[in-house]
Amino acid sequence: MTSRTSSRAPQRAPTVQRIDIARELLLTPFGLDESHLARALAEIRTHQVDDADLYFQYTRSEGWSLEEGIVKTGSFSIDQGVGVRAVSGEKTAFAYSDDISEASLLDAARTVRSISAATQTGRARVAPKKIATSRSLYPGIDPIATLDSTAKVQLLEKVEQLARAKDPRVAQVMAGMASEYDVVLVARADGTLAADVRPLVRLSVTVIAEQGGRREVGSAGGGGRFGLAYFDDAQINQYVDEAVNAALVNLESRPAPAGEMTVVLGPGWPGVLFHEAVGHGLEGDFNRKGSSAFSGRIGQRVAAKGVTVLDDGTIADRRGSLNVDDEGHASQRNVLIEDGILKGYIQDSLNARLMGVKPTGNGRRESYAHTPMPRMTNTYMLGGDKDPQEIIASIKKGLYATNFGGGQVDITSGKFVFSASQAYWVENGQIQYPVKGATLIGNGPEALTRISMIGNDMKLDSGVGVCGKEGQSVPVGVGQPTLRIDGLTVGGTA
Repeated sequence: MTSRTSSRAPQRAPTVQRIDIARELLLTPFGLDESHLARALAEIRTHQVDDADLYFQYTRSEGWSLEEGIVKTGSFSIDQGVGVRAVSGEKTAFAYSDDISEASLLDAARTVRSISAATQTGRARVAPKKIATSRSLYPGIDPIATLDSTAKVQLLEKVEQLARAKDPRVAQVMAGMASEYDVVLVARADGTLAADVRPLVRLSVTVIAEQGGRREVGSAGGGGRFGLAYFDDAQINQYVDEAVNAALVNLESRPAPAGEMTVVLGPGWPGVLFHEAVGHGLEGDFNRKGSSAFSGRIGQRVAAKGVTVLDDGTIADRRGSLNVDDEGHASQRNVLIEDGILKGYIQDSLNARLMGVKPTGNGRRESYAHTPMPRMTNTYMLGGDKDPQEIIASIKKGLYATNFGGGQVDITSGKFVFSASQAYWVENGQIQYPVKGATLIGNGPEALTRISMIGNDMKLDSGVGVCGKEGQSVPVGVGQPTLRIDGLTVGGTA
């Protein structure tokens, strides 16, 4: 038997590199190291708790906005702090501080441990340290530094100039650019240590077009987890084209018909309807409490054949993606519905433990001042085998909705209301004219069963999604192919 050794030095794992960055930003400047974290967690565990963690965060953000041809506002902020959590049964005790110090850390630890009774010995064993597994989905860069201030102003001015040059009916242009550098460090009671370095950028364009005294709005934009160099001339042109075209189409729109009808949803951003109407209903907390329309239905048919819905936090550079979630678990590609059959729910640690399953990498929080909960990352439906033009041609009379504004959903009943910001009336398979004021009204679980055609053009949104839940906002992604849904109620203005 022979053995071989290599003289090549192993590269540091990306996980270790991210921990080093987090340590340099969040521990070392405040005289802390991992022994202080272990002591704080041991302090919590002198009481009978099921789980505990420390969540350190450093966030640097910048924003610029243009209106009336002038970059009128700019903002810059730095925020940092630590959240300390203890969990006992279904109960959570939580404390946070923007003062990162040993004293505030231990004070918070003693506060949250009161959720449960003290152990007999009053002492807890320090768990051995283990580095969490994670992914490497995006560069660990500070996107704010990827363009200087002059270049950022020039970029926004270019948006204004391009939009006005597209059509004389463009009366007003508004543009905004946002960049964020987010570094998090998670230490868990079981000894797990995890970190992430999360860049995030976004460019938005809004155009107001005017004709004959009528004014209409169009908007576009996108972004993700990368630097500002992503917004090159081609990308800026695409956003401007989309925003101007949307405003001009809306100038020609007529009042939307109302009633029950066939509705075809375009690919990409219209997936926000299913994010709200279906995705939230698949989050673990609602299902553990039995308050979701999907509660207790794993293994049952909940959608038409061919409908497969995923929540995937592992897509490179996407707005909703995470190397690790906010509890230190690696993000995953979770199949929620497969060929119409419900396969599972989105889980954080607390709800997974209480439901007897494993976390799915979906424990998310807005900041160190918030507790984690099960949240979506990038939620989308897989494509089918139909040509999108074939789907539109199948409509005898109905609505083709290509873009959406706001909406809301009742998790318990699954009922939703969504406004279409861009839609068209279709008769005998032909698009007749754009319509305005169309509102889609329905029931999420029921709408899943009414999907009759699935396009082969699945795409993700451009990177603009923000999801709100219980007062917390997090970046997300959505997506879907062109879909035909039969018998959906449309509230119109005609």
